[in-house]
This record gives sequence, structure tokens and C-alpha cells, in this order.
Amino acid sequence: MQLIDSIVQRAASIAATRRDIHAHPELCFEELRTADLVAQQLTDWGIPVHRGLGQTGVVGIVRQGTSSRSIGLRADMDALPMQEVNTFSHASQHPGKMHACGHDGHVAMLLAAAQHLATQRDFDGTVYLIFQPAEEGGGGAREMIKDGLFERFPMDAVYGMHNWPGAQVGRFAVSAGPVMASSNEFKITLRGKGGHAALPHKAVDPVPAACQMVQAFQTIISRNKKPVDAGVISVTMIHAGEATNVIPDSCELQGTVRTFTLEVLDLIEQRMEQVARHTALAFDLECDFEFVRNYPPTVNSAPEAELARQVMAGVVGADQVDVQEPTMGAEDFSYMLQLKPGAYCFIANGEGDHRAIGHGGGPCMLHNASYDFNDDLIPLGATYWVRLVERCLGVGLKDQP
Repeated sequence: MQLIDSIVQRAASIAATRRDIHAHPELCFEELRTADLVAQQLTDWGIPVHRGLGQTGVVGIVRQGTSSRSIGLRADMDALPMQEVNTFSHASQHPGKMHACGHDGHVAMLLAAAQHLATQRDFDGTVYLIFQPAEEGGGGAREMIKDGLFERFPMDAVYGMHNWPGAQVGRFAVSAGPVMASSNEFKITLRGKGGHAALPHKAVDPVPAACQMVQAFQTIISRNKKPVDAGVISVTMIHAGEATNVIPDSCELQGTVRTFTLEVLDLIEQRMEQVARHTALAFDLECDFEFVRNYPPTVNSAPEAELARQVMAGVVGADQVDVQEPTMGAEDFSYMLQLKPGAYCFIANGEGDHRAIGHGGGPCMLHNASYDFNDDLIPLGATYWVRLVERCLGVGLKDQP
């Protein structure tokens, strides 16, 4: 493993910052304290700071030389609305809020890279350090873009990184193409006529229609889309009735749809609405159909994914860089990749042995109340960021046309 010595020497102080952020988690668009901390650190290192994009976003700029080439590095800052069960010294001090996805560590890795880049400017061009709010459902990337992220900071490519528990520290994963799915929600309300359970013929019961609808949705996956195309329909909530002897007036179904392409998403949404409305009609029911598209698929561009793989191989060895298995989880970095070439990668977070005494009894998995980011990743992730910058903006490289 080829880590940068200066980053290793400063890792303890960055880890202390990470633990401070972990102890003070902030939810979507509430990251004021975190943004203040990030901005102050960057300012102390002589890095110009721009604030306010996406409400609480922070962008630092490190320039060197005369090249017009540029690169964006992104870290998310927000926490999750969940209760932490860890009791170690840096556990959350705010009930109902927790850094259960490692965004505190993402901030720390990018800060460590920023500190090195500010003092050892072995590149020719511009590095944009993007500290993004509201990844957990708020679409902070989309909001920063709306506020002019790419117009004000015209980067050639943008890169993101997420920790991944369960794999041994020292491994990375990156691949071209879809790596995370689109995230979408639906809500279907069936309206009939309630009545006595002993007299079903005098009512219009929405429950059998809802049951048939749930089963029919799975035929969209098995019989409408191509078998080689990925797609998931999950009905996760069914609400109806208040008493065992009463047929309800209405029944509500909610759930999610996930795909790796917008074409498959279009198909699923269209067919779900057709199935819902025609099933309701067959049962003499009224139907309200709502479908909300949240995050699009996260799709890595091939040249940038290959470049990232080469950089990782130079840091940890080619045998430690895995093919990035796509996951049906979602990520709002997808908005950035819709507009710019780039790559989103995973860095292994280990099995959880790094957690101090006082961790919860659960596994060290993402979105788990016993989770904690592994501080051993800070010098490794920061080294990757720095080597990526040096590869993209290497001194002596000619500007691309």
C-alpha cells in the first residue's frame, strides 16, 4: 500500500475532526455546523471557499499553474434521522440523529486530501472540493447544480467515493456503467364502498383488488421487461381497515421501484399505472395513482472509471481493486454524472473490528445504529484523491482540446 507520508502523519488530527462531526450529526440542509467546520479548515489552509450552493454546500478551490484543466471531488456531509446505540466517546450527542452512513468519514477523507493539495501542489490546473449537503433523500447534488455548481466551477470531470462495509480495508471497487440504481416511490389508493363483513355483496371491497395488484406488478418484472435488464418493484406498505368485521372504504399501497436505466423505469411506471387502473376498473373501484421519481441511476463513464481503477491500482495494487458490483441502493451523485463524465467508487470499510469499546451490538453496516466509520480509511482515501488529481492534472500534460 503506497500511502502519502504527509497525509499519514496528519491523519490523527483529521480523525479527531471526523469524530467531532460524528458527535454532532446534522440532517438534510441543516449542516450549518459541519459546513462552518469545513469552511474554516479550508480557509486555515489557504483555500478559497464559496458557500451557499444547495443551501449549506461548500466548495473549495485549489489552483496551481496555468492549465485550464479541472477536476471535481465530492463528499457528502449529512446524517440520518435515526437513533445511535453506540456509547463510545464520539457517539451522537443529538437524539434521533446519527452518522450511520459514513458521511463524516467522506468529509474527513476529502479534508485530508485538501490539506495535502494546499501544501504540495504537484499538479497543473484546478481542483474543486465539493462538500455536498442532503444526500440522504434531499437531493443536495441536484440543488447545488440548480444553484450553478457547474457554471460557476466548470470542471472537466467529477468523482465521488463511498465507504463500503464488509470488505477488507485496503480494497477499492470501481466499474464503468450503472453502479447504483434509480430510486422511485409510488402510492396507489383504491376507493370502493365499505360495509359489513357478513354482507360483502352490498359493499365494493378494495382489499382483493389490492392483493391481485401486488401479484400482477411482479409480472411486469418477469414478463414485460427484458430478462437481462434489472428492475425491482417492492410493495412495502398496505393500509386498509380498522375493524375485523368491517369491509373498508379504501386501501392504500405504497412502495419503491429501482432500475439501472431510465428506459426500464419508463416501462415499469407505464405498466404499473395500466395494471393499477385496469385492475381497479375490473373490481368496480376508483384508483388514484402517484409515481414520484427521486434519484436517477448512478452511471460511471468508461474512461473515467478506468482512470480511477488505474489510480487505485497504483495505491493498493491491482489485485486489491475489485469489479464494482452494482447495487440497488441509490445515490444523488447520479445528478452530477448526468451532466459531467466521472466515476463513483467504493472504498472498503472493514468488518467492524475498528469500533471502540462501547459500540452497539449490531453489525457495522450502513444505516445501522451500531455503525461507525473506520478512521484507517482516512489516509487511504485521501491518498487516492491526491493521486487522482495528479493523474488528471499532472504537470506537463497538455490541455485537452
